[in-house]
Amino acid sequence: MSVKNAKLVAIKERKKMSANVYSIENLLVGKTYRSRSVEGEIISAEKHPHAVWYEGCESYLVEIRKQGGGYTYRTLAVKVGE
Repeated sequence: MSVKNAKLVAIKERKKMSANVYSIENLLVGKTYRSRSVEGEIISAEKHPHAVWYEGCESYLVEIRKQGGGYTYRTLAVKVGE
């Protein structure tokens, strides 16, 4: 396939694609959480029911699967709007 034909194919495929929309919750799940007392993987995230206020941030309640076993919850502040 020539470069010209490859560009045409890429342009045609690009027209078919749609933008992926991600929520903060989706972006947090699967990430590693580390603090002085806990290390593990974030397995769920939701807006905090009793939001903790930090300027320019939203609060999220995350469930963490601890590295040594077991589960715990933590509150994260996520900067938004930039």
